[in-house]
Amino acid sequence: MRRIRVLVVDGDVTSRRYLSRYLERNGYEVECVDRVSRALERLASSRPSLVIADVMLSGINALEAMHSLAPGARLIAVSATGHGRTILKATRLHATDYLMKPLVDAELEEALQGLVEIGSVGVSLGKITPEVPLSKVAACFNYSSAPVLVRIGEIAARVADSDIPVLILGESGVGKGVLAEYIHKSSARRNQPFVKVNCAALPRDLMESEMFGYDRGAFTGAVDSKQGKFELANGGSILLDEIAEMSPALQAKLLHVLQDHEYSRLGATHTIRVNSRIIATTNKRLEKAVACGEFRGDLLYRLNVVRLEIPPLREHMEDVPALCEYFMQKYRTRYGADESAELPARLLDAFCSFPWPGNVRQLENAIKQFLILREEELVLRSLLESAPGTPLEPRREISLALPEQVSTRVVHPLSLKDIAAKAAEDAEKEIVMRALKEKQWNRKGVARELGISYKTLLFKLRRWDAQKVN
Repeated sequence: MRRIRVLVVDGDVTSRRYLSRYLERNGYEVECVDRVSRALERLASSRPSLVIADVMLSGINALEAMHSLAPGARLIAVSATGHGRTILKATRLHATDYLMKPLVDAELEEALQGLVEIGSVGVSLGKITPEVPLSKVAACFNYSSAPVLVRIGEIAARVADSDIPVLILGESGVGKGVLAEYIHKSSARRNQPFVKVNCAALPRDLMESEMFGYDRGAFTGAVDSKQGKFELANGGSILLDEIAEMSPALQAKLLHVLQDHEYSRLGATHTIRVNSRIIATTNKRLEKAVACGEFRGDLLYRLNVVRLEIPPLREHMEDVPALCEYFMQKYRTRYGADESAELPARLLDAFCSFPWPGNVRQLENAIKQFLILREEELVLRSLLESAPGTPLEPRREISLALPEQVSTRVVHPLSLKDIAAKAAEDAEKEIVMRALKEKQWNRKGVARELGISYKTLLFKLRRWDAQKVN
Protein backbone atom coordinates (compact mmCIF):
# COMPACT_ATOMS: atom_id res chain seq x y z
CA MET A 1 0.00 0.00 0.00
CA ARG A 2 1.26 3.45 -0.90
CA ARG A 3 2.37 5.77 1.85
CA ILE A 4 -0.08 8.42 3.05
CA ARG A 5 0.80 11.86 1.69
CA VAL A 6 0.81 14.85 4.06
CA LEU A 7 1.21 18.56 3.30
CA VAL A 8 2.51 20.73 6.18
CA VAL A 9 1.85 24.49 5.95
CA ASP A 10 3.73 26.36 8.68
CA GLY A 11 5.93 29.45 8.76
CA ASP A 12 7.80 28.24 11.86
CA VAL A 13 10.91 26.29 10.83
CA THR A 14 10.99 24.45 14.19
CA SER A 15 7.42 23.18 13.75
CA ARG A 16 8.09 22.15 10.15
CA ARG A 17 11.20 20.25 11.17
CA TYR A 18 9.41 18.50 14.04
CA LEU A 19 6.40 17.51 11.91
CA SER A 20 8.57 16.32 9.04
CA ARG A 21 10.69 14.09 11.30
CA TYR A 22 7.75 12.70 13.25
CA LEU A 23 5.62 11.92 10.19
CA GLU A 24 8.45 10.39 8.15
CA ARG A 25 9.48 8.29 11.13
CA ASN A 26 5.92 6.91 11.24
CA GLY A 27 5.75 6.03 7.55
CA TYR A 28 4.09 9.13 6.04
CA GLU A 29 5.21 10.87 2.86
CA VAL A 30 5.70 14.52 3.86
CA GLU A 31 6.03 17.82 2.03
CA CYS A 32 6.54 21.06 3.98
CA VAL A 33 5.94 24.62 2.77
CA ASP A 34 6.35 27.91 4.60
CA ARG A 35 3.87 30.02 2.64
CA VAL A 36 0.19 29.77 1.80
CA SER A 37 0.86 30.56 -1.87
CA ARG A 38 3.13 27.51 -2.17
CA ALA A 39 0.55 25.36 -0.38
CA LEU A 40 -2.15 26.36 -2.86
CA GLU A 41 0.20 25.61 -5.77
CA ARG A 42 0.90 22.13 -4.42
CA LEU A 43 -2.81 21.44 -3.77
CA ALA A 44 -3.67 22.51 -7.31
CA SER A 45 -1.35 19.85 -8.74
CA SER A 46 -1.51 17.06 -6.14
CA ARG A 47 -3.98 15.56 -3.71
CA PRO A 48 -2.60 14.83 -0.23
CA SER A 49 -4.68 12.79 2.21
CA LEU A 50 -3.91 15.17 5.07
CA VAL A 51 -3.10 18.86 5.43
CA ILE A 52 -1.58 20.19 8.66
CA ALA A 53 -1.81 24.00 8.63
CA ASP A 54 -0.97 26.78 11.06
CA VAL A 55 -4.19 28.79 11.53
CA MET A 56 -2.43 32.09 12.20
CA LEU A 57 -0.24 31.76 9.09
CA SER A 58 -2.98 30.53 6.80
CA GLY A 59 -5.85 32.75 7.80
CA ILE A 60 -9.49 31.94 7.28
CA ASN A 61 -9.64 32.60 3.54
CA ALA A 62 -6.59 30.42 2.91
CA LEU A 63 -8.05 27.53 4.93
CA GLU A 64 -11.24 27.73 2.89
CA ALA A 65 -9.21 27.80 -0.34
CA MET A 66 -7.21 24.73 0.75
CA HIS A 67 -10.40 22.83 1.46
CA SER A 68 -11.83 23.81 -1.93
CA LEU A 69 -8.73 22.55 -3.73
CA ALA A 70 -8.58 19.29 -1.75
CA PRO A 71 -12.08 18.58 -0.39
CA GLY A 72 -11.25 14.93 0.29
CA ALA A 73 -8.24 15.69 2.49
CA ARG A 74 -8.45 15.84 6.25
CA LEU A 75 -7.32 19.09 7.85
CA ILE A 76 -5.55 19.38 11.20
CA ALA A 77 -5.26 22.99 12.37
CA VAL A 78 -2.39 24.03 14.65
CA SER A 79 -1.89 27.29 16.50
CA ALA A 80 0.02 28.86 19.36
CA THR A 81 -3.27 30.14 20.82
CA GLY A 82 -6.09 28.16 22.37
CA HIS A 83 -8.67 30.95 22.28
CA GLY A 84 -12.18 29.64 21.74
CA ARG A 85 -12.79 31.86 18.70
CA THR A 86 -9.71 30.51 16.92
CA ILE A 87 -10.77 26.91 17.59
CA LEU A 88 -14.30 27.66 16.44
CA LYS A 89 -13.12 29.12 13.12
CA ALA A 90 -10.90 26.12 12.51
CA THR A 91 -13.66 23.56 13.16
CA ARG A 92 -16.07 25.56 11.04
CA LEU A 93 -13.61 25.30 8.14
CA HIS A 94 -13.65 21.51 8.15
CA ALA A 95 -10.76 20.93 10.57
CA THR A 96 -11.02 17.44 12.08
CA ASP A 97 -8.67 18.35 14.93
CA TYR A 98 -7.03 21.35 16.57
CA LEU A 99 -3.60 21.15 18.20
CA MET A 100 -1.76 23.76 20.23
CA LYS A 101 1.93 24.56 19.91
CA PRO A 102 4.40 23.39 21.01
CA LEU A 103 3.36 20.11 19.42
CA VAL A 104 4.03 16.85 21.24
CA ASP A 105 4.12 13.26 19.96
CA ALA A 106 1.18 11.96 22.00
CA GLU A 107 -1.26 14.66 20.83
CA LEU A 108 -0.20 14.29 17.21
CA GLU A 109 -0.51 10.51 17.41
CA GLU A 110 -4.08 10.83 18.71
CA ALA A 111 -5.00 13.32 15.97
CA LEU A 112 -3.68 10.98 13.27
CA GLN A 113 -5.71 7.98 14.45
CA GLY A 114 -8.10 6.78 11.78
CA LEU A 115 -6.03 7.95 8.80
CA VAL A 116 -5.22 4.43 7.71
CA GLU A 117 -5.28 4.47 3.94
CA ILE A 118 -4.91 6.75 0.96
CA GLY A 119 -7.96 8.91 0.37
CA SER A 120 -9.56 8.14 3.72
CA VAL A 121 -12.40 10.59 4.28
CA GLY A 122 -15.52 10.85 6.39
CA VAL A 123 -15.62 10.63 10.17
CA SER A 124 -12.47 10.36 12.19
CA LEU A 125 -13.57 9.15 15.63
CA GLY A 126 -15.39 11.94 17.37
CA LYS A 127 -14.79 14.57 14.70
CA ILE A 128 -16.98 16.60 12.39
CA THR A 129 -16.29 16.32 8.66
CA PRO A 130 -18.26 17.70 5.70
CA GLU A 131 -19.73 14.29 4.80
CA VAL A 132 -21.75 14.05 8.04
CA PRO A 133 -24.72 16.38 8.77
CA LEU A 134 -24.04 18.42 11.90
CA SER A 135 -27.40 17.55 13.48
CA LYS A 136 -26.66 13.81 13.26
CA VAL A 137 -23.12 14.32 14.52
CA ALA A 138 -24.32 16.21 17.60
CA ALA A 139 -27.03 13.65 18.27
CA CYS A 140 -24.62 10.74 18.67
CA PHE A 141 -21.91 12.82 20.39
CA ASN A 142 -19.48 12.70 17.48
CA TYR A 143 -18.84 16.43 17.87
CA SER A 144 -16.62 15.40 20.76
CA SER A 145 -12.93 14.62 20.94
CA ALA A 146 -13.37 12.97 24.36
CA PRO A 147 -12.82 9.19 23.99
CA VAL A 148 -15.59 8.37 26.47
CA LEU A 149 -18.18 10.26 24.37
CA VAL A 150 -16.88 8.76 21.15
CA ARG A 151 -17.25 5.32 22.74
CA ILE A 152 -20.81 6.12 23.83
CA GLY A 153 -21.72 7.03 20.25
CA GLU A 154 -20.19 3.80 18.95
CA ILE A 155 -22.03 1.59 21.46
CA ALA A 156 -25.33 3.42 20.90
CA ALA A 157 -25.07 2.81 17.16
CA ARG A 158 -24.24 -0.88 17.69
CA VAL A 159 -27.14 -1.62 20.08
CA ALA A 160 -29.74 0.50 18.27
CA ASP A 161 -31.19 -2.37 16.21
CA SER A 162 -31.47 -4.77 19.13
CA ASP A 163 -34.46 -4.92 21.51
CA ILE A 164 -32.45 -4.96 24.71
CA PRO A 165 -33.11 -2.24 27.32
CA VAL A 166 -30.65 0.66 27.54
CA LEU A 167 -29.92 2.54 30.78
CA ILE A 168 -28.51 6.06 30.33
CA LEU A 169 -26.99 7.86 33.32
CA GLY A 170 -25.74 11.40 33.77
CA GLU A 171 -26.39 14.76 35.37
CA SER A 172 -29.34 16.89 34.26
CA GLY A 173 -28.68 18.60 30.94
CA VAL A 174 -25.93 16.30 29.60
CA GLY A 175 -28.08 15.00 26.73
CA LYS A 176 -29.60 11.75 28.00
CA GLY A 177 -32.84 12.34 26.08
CA VAL A 178 -30.92 13.27 22.93
CA LEU A 179 -28.99 10.00 23.08
CA ALA A 180 -32.18 8.01 23.73
CA GLU A 181 -33.85 9.55 20.66
CA TYR A 182 -30.74 8.87 18.57
CA ILE A 183 -30.89 5.18 19.55
CA HIS A 184 -34.56 5.02 18.51
CA LYS A 185 -34.01 6.84 15.21
CA SER A 186 -31.04 4.60 14.38
CA SER A 187 -33.06 1.42 14.94
CA ALA A 188 -35.45 -0.59 12.76
CA ARG A 189 -38.22 0.99 14.87
CA ARG A 190 -37.43 4.49 13.58
CA ASN A 191 -40.79 4.77 11.76
CA GLN A 192 -42.74 3.68 14.84
CA PRO A 193 -43.66 5.87 17.87
CA PHE A 194 -41.07 7.24 20.27
CA VAL A 195 -43.00 7.95 23.48
CA LYS A 196 -41.50 9.90 26.38
CA VAL A 197 -42.61 9.52 30.01
CA ASN A 198 -41.23 11.99 32.56
CA CYS A 199 -41.40 9.98 35.79
CA ALA A 200 -40.35 13.00 37.86
CA ALA A 201 -43.10 15.27 36.49
CA LEU A 202 -46.06 12.89 36.88
CA PRO A 203 -47.76 12.68 40.31
CA ARG A 204 -47.27 9.19 41.72
CA ASP A 205 -51.01 8.53 42.03
CA LEU A 206 -51.46 9.26 38.31
CA MET A 207 -48.34 7.59 36.96
CA GLU A 208 -49.78 4.08 36.71
CA SER A 209 -52.85 5.21 34.75
CA GLU A 210 -50.65 7.31 32.45
CA MET A 211 -48.20 4.51 31.75
CA PHE A 212 -50.60 1.56 31.54
CA GLY A 213 -53.99 3.16 30.87
CA TYR A 214 -57.35 2.28 32.39
CA ASP A 215 -60.72 0.79 31.46
CA ARG A 216 -64.01 2.58 31.74
CA GLY A 217 -65.28 2.62 35.34
CA ALA A 218 -61.88 1.79 36.84
CA PHE A 219 -62.26 4.75 39.20
CA THR A 220 -64.51 7.76 39.72
CA GLY A 221 -64.34 9.94 36.63
CA ALA A 222 -63.14 7.17 34.29
CA VAL A 223 -66.05 7.59 31.85
CA ASP A 224 -64.03 6.22 28.92
CA SER A 225 -61.17 3.79 28.52
CA LYS A 226 -57.72 5.26 27.93
CA GLN A 227 -54.61 3.81 26.34
CA GLY A 228 -51.41 4.01 28.35
CA LYS A 229 -47.98 5.12 27.16
CA PHE A 230 -46.87 1.52 26.63
CA GLU A 231 -49.75 0.87 24.22
CA LEU A 232 -49.00 4.09 22.37
CA ALA A 233 -45.36 2.99 22.05
CA ASN A 234 -46.23 -0.50 20.81
CA GLY A 235 -43.82 -1.42 18.02
CA GLY A 236 -41.63 1.56 18.84
CA SER A 237 -39.62 2.77 21.84
CA ILE A 238 -40.58 4.19 25.21
CA LEU A 239 -38.29 6.53 27.14
CA LEU A 240 -38.69 6.37 30.93
CA ASP A 241 -37.03 9.61 31.92
CA GLU A 242 -35.77 9.87 35.54
CA ILE A 243 -36.86 6.31 36.30
CA ALA A 244 -35.52 6.53 39.87
CA GLU A 245 -38.59 8.64 40.74
CA MET A 246 -40.96 5.74 39.99
CA SER A 247 -42.83 4.29 42.99
CA PRO A 248 -41.92 0.77 44.22
CA ALA A 249 -45.39 -0.55 43.26
CA LEU A 250 -45.04 0.71 39.72
CA GLN A 251 -41.50 -0.67 39.55
CA ALA A 252 -42.96 -4.14 40.18
CA LYS A 253 -45.44 -3.73 37.32
CA LEU A 254 -42.66 -2.48 35.01
CA LEU A 255 -40.57 -5.53 35.91
CA HIS A 256 -43.51 -7.72 34.83
CA VAL A 257 -43.64 -5.91 31.46
CA LEU A 258 -39.90 -6.43 30.97
CA GLN A 259 -40.16 -10.13 31.75
CA ASP A 260 -43.42 -11.09 30.03
CA HIS A 261 -44.13 -8.19 27.62
CA GLU A 262 -47.68 -7.93 28.93
CA TYR A 263 -49.70 -6.07 31.56
CA SER A 264 -53.25 -5.12 32.52
CA ARG A 265 -54.86 -1.71 32.43
CA LEU A 266 -56.33 -0.35 35.65
CA GLY A 267 -59.75 -1.95 36.18
CA ALA A 268 -59.25 -4.48 33.37
CA THR A 269 -59.65 -8.26 33.56
CA HIS A 270 -57.64 -9.02 30.43
CA THR A 271 -53.95 -8.57 29.60
CA ILE A 272 -52.37 -6.55 26.80
CA ARG A 273 -49.24 -7.70 24.99
CA VAL A 274 -46.81 -5.02 23.91
CA ASN A 275 -43.59 -4.88 21.94
CA SER A 276 -41.99 -1.65 23.17
CA ARG A 277 -38.25 -1.15 23.44
CA ILE A 278 -37.43 0.40 26.85
CA ILE A 279 -34.83 3.12 27.27
CA ALA A 280 -34.45 4.50 30.81
CA THR A 281 -32.55 7.53 32.07
CA THR A 282 -31.65 8.82 35.51
CA ASN A 283 -29.40 11.36 37.20
CA LYS A 284 -29.17 9.21 40.35
CA ARG A 285 -26.94 6.31 41.33
CA LEU A 286 -29.35 3.37 41.16
CA GLU A 287 -27.05 1.04 43.11
CA LYS A 288 -27.24 3.46 46.02
CA ALA A 289 -31.04 3.66 45.64
CA VAL A 290 -31.19 -0.15 45.74
CA ALA A 291 -29.09 -0.22 48.92
CA CYS A 292 -31.48 2.31 50.50
CA GLY A 293 -34.54 0.30 49.48
CA GLU A 294 -35.78 3.01 47.10
CA PHE A 295 -35.30 1.00 43.90
CA ARG A 296 -35.81 -2.67 43.16
CA GLY A 297 -32.60 -4.58 42.59
CA ASP A 298 -34.25 -7.06 40.22
CA LEU A 299 -35.54 -4.19 38.07
CA LEU A 300 -32.07 -2.64 37.97
CA TYR A 301 -30.60 -5.93 36.74
CA ARG A 302 -33.24 -6.10 34.00
CA LEU A 303 -32.60 -2.54 32.85
CA ASN A 304 -28.83 -2.60 33.21
CA VAL A 305 -28.13 -4.67 30.07
CA VAL A 306 -26.43 -1.81 28.22
CA ARG A 307 -25.35 1.05 30.47
CA LEU A 308 -24.18 4.38 29.02
CA GLU A 309 -22.95 7.09 31.38
CA ILE A 310 -22.59 10.59 29.89
CA PRO A 311 -19.97 12.78 31.62
CA PRO A 312 -20.78 16.39 32.57
CA LEU A 313 -19.68 19.14 30.20
CA ARG A 314 -17.04 20.41 32.64
CA GLU A 315 -15.13 17.14 32.04
CA HIS A 316 -14.82 17.73 28.28
CA MET A 317 -14.54 21.51 28.00
CA GLU A 318 -12.61 21.18 24.75
CA ASP A 319 -15.98 20.45 23.08
CA VAL A 320 -17.51 23.85 23.97
CA PRO A 321 -16.50 25.64 20.71
CA ALA A 322 -17.99 22.88 18.52
CA LEU A 323 -21.18 22.91 20.60
CA CYS A 324 -21.43 26.70 20.30
CA GLU A 325 -21.14 26.43 16.53
CA TYR A 326 -23.76 23.69 16.41
CA PHE A 327 -26.31 25.68 18.47
CA MET A 328 -25.58 28.92 16.60
CA GLN A 329 -26.24 27.11 13.33
CA LYS A 330 -29.39 25.51 14.72
CA TYR A 331 -30.99 28.67 16.14
CA ARG A 332 -29.72 31.60 14.01
CA THR A 333 -32.67 31.61 11.61
CA ARG A 334 -35.26 30.66 14.23
CA TYR A 335 -34.47 33.73 16.34
CA GLY A 336 -34.10 36.19 13.48
CA ALA A 337 -30.30 36.42 13.35
CA ASP A 338 -28.35 36.79 10.13
CA GLU A 339 -26.98 33.50 8.78
CA SER A 340 -23.45 34.87 9.10
CA ALA A 341 -23.94 35.98 12.74
CA GLU A 342 -21.17 34.75 15.02
CA LEU A 343 -20.73 34.46 18.74
CA PRO A 344 -18.67 37.46 19.99
CA ALA A 345 -15.08 36.59 20.90
CA ARG A 346 -15.49 37.76 24.49
CA LEU A 347 -18.58 35.60 25.01
CA LEU A 348 -17.01 32.52 23.41
CA ASP A 349 -13.89 32.83 25.57
CA ALA A 350 -16.12 33.17 28.65
CA PHE A 351 -18.07 30.07 27.61
CA CYS A 352 -14.79 28.14 27.29
CA SER A 353 -13.87 28.89 30.93
CA PHE A 354 -17.31 28.58 32.56
CA PRO A 355 -17.95 25.33 34.53
CA TRP A 356 -21.51 24.80 33.17
CA PRO A 357 -23.36 23.35 36.18
CA GLY A 358 -26.40 22.92 33.90
CA ASN A 359 -24.28 21.14 31.29
CA VAL A 360 -25.08 21.17 27.55
CA ARG A 361 -28.68 22.30 28.11
CA GLN A 362 -27.44 25.41 29.93
CA LEU A 363 -25.01 26.17 27.09
CA GLU A 364 -27.82 25.76 24.55
CA ASN A 365 -30.02 28.17 26.53
CA ALA A 366 -27.17 30.70 26.74
CA ILE A 367 -26.83 30.64 22.94
CA LYS A 368 -30.62 31.13 22.57
CA GLN A 369 -30.51 34.02 25.05
CA PHE A 370 -27.75 35.74 23.10
CA LEU A 371 -29.53 35.32 19.76
CA ILE A 372 -32.77 36.74 21.17
CA LEU A 373 -31.39 39.61 23.27
CA ARG A 374 -28.06 40.33 21.46
CA GLU A 375 -26.60 41.63 24.75
CA GLU A 376 -23.37 40.05 25.98
CA GLU A 377 -23.62 41.54 29.49
CA LEU A 378 -27.04 40.02 30.14
CA VAL A 379 -25.84 36.57 29.07
CA LEU A 380 -22.75 36.81 31.27
CA ARG A 381 -24.81 38.03 34.22
CA SER A 382 -27.19 35.09 33.85
CA LEU A 383 -24.26 32.67 33.90
CA LEU A 384 -22.82 34.25 37.03
CA GLU A 385 -26.16 34.02 38.80
CA SER A 386 -26.35 30.31 37.97
CA ALA A 387 -22.85 29.60 39.35
CA PRO A 388 -21.61 32.36 41.66
CA GLY A 389 -17.95 32.31 42.55
CA THR A 390 -16.73 31.39 39.06
CA PRO A 391 -13.68 33.16 37.54
CA LEU A 392 -16.08 35.28 35.47
CA GLU A 393 -17.55 36.89 38.57
CA PRO A 394 -16.02 40.12 39.98
CA ARG A 395 -14.91 40.25 43.58
CA ARG A 396 -17.86 41.05 45.88
CA GLU A 397 -17.91 43.67 48.62
CA ILE A 398 -19.68 42.95 51.92
CA SER A 399 -20.25 45.15 54.95
CA LEU A 400 -18.97 44.18 58.39
CA ALA A 401 -20.03 45.96 61.57
CA LEU A 402 -16.99 46.12 63.87
CA PRO A 403 -17.00 47.41 67.46
CA GLU A 404 -15.03 50.59 66.72
CA GLN A 405 -15.53 50.88 62.96
CA VAL A 406 -19.16 50.61 62.04
CA SER A 407 -19.92 50.17 58.30
CA THR A 408 -16.31 49.50 57.37
CA ARG A 409 -16.29 47.87 53.92
CA VAL A 410 -13.98 44.97 53.25
CA VAL A 411 -13.37 43.13 50.00
CA HIS A 412 -14.13 39.46 50.52
CA PRO A 413 -12.97 37.45 47.51
CA LEU A 414 -14.30 34.02 48.50
CA SER A 415 -17.67 32.60 49.50
CA LEU A 416 -18.15 29.19 51.17
CA LYS A 417 -18.97 27.81 47.73
CA ASP A 418 -15.72 29.28 46.39
CA ILE A 419 -13.76 27.64 49.20
CA ALA A 420 -15.37 24.25 48.56
CA ALA A 421 -14.70 24.54 44.82
CA LYS A 422 -11.07 25.52 45.43
CA ALA A 423 -10.58 22.61 47.85
CA ALA A 424 -12.01 20.19 45.28
CA GLU A 425 -9.78 21.67 42.57
CA ASP A 426 -6.69 21.40 44.79
CA ALA A 427 -7.51 17.77 45.65
CA GLU A 428 -8.01 16.94 41.98
CA LYS A 429 -4.72 18.57 41.06
CA GLU A 430 -2.89 16.65 43.78
CA ILE A 431 -4.29 13.32 42.55
CA VAL A 432 -3.42 14.07 38.93
CA MET A 433 0.09 15.28 39.69
CA ARG A 434 0.77 12.25 41.91
CA ALA A 435 -0.43 9.90 39.14
CA LEU A 436 1.77 11.68 36.60
CA LYS A 437 4.80 11.37 38.85
CA GLU A 438 4.15 7.65 39.43
CA LYS A 439 3.86 7.01 35.69
CA GLN A 440 6.87 9.18 34.75
CA TRP A 441 4.54 11.71 33.08
CA ASN A 442 2.94 9.19 30.74
CA ARG A 443 -0.09 11.43 30.18
CA LYS A 444 -2.05 8.99 28.05
CA GLY A 445 -1.62 6.27 30.67
CA VAL A 446 -2.70 8.63 33.45
CA ALA A 447 -5.78 9.73 31.47
CA ARG A 448 -6.82 6.08 31.03
CA GLU A 449 -6.21 5.33 34.71
CA LEU A 450 -8.26 8.32 35.88
CA GLY A 451 -11.07 7.64 33.40
CA ILE A 452 -10.86 10.99 31.59
CA SER A 453 -10.02 11.87 28.00
CA TYR A 454 -6.45 12.69 27.05
CA LYS A 455 -7.48 16.16 25.89
CA THR A 456 -9.30 16.81 29.17
CA LEU A 457 -6.08 16.00 31.01
CA LEU A 458 -4.13 18.40 28.78
CA PHE A 459 -6.78 21.08 29.35
CA LYS A 460 -6.41 20.69 33.13
CA LEU A 461 -2.60 20.80 32.99
CA ARG A 462 -2.67 24.01 30.96
CA ARG A 463 -5.18 25.56 33.35
CA TRP A 464 -2.94 24.66 36.31
CA ASP A 465 0.18 25.69 34.36
CA ALA A 466 1.62 22.33 35.48
CA GLN A 467 5.11 21.47 34.29
CA LYS A 468 7.00 18.19 34.42
CA VAL A 469 9.12 17.89 37.55
CA ASN A 470 11.84 15.29 37.81
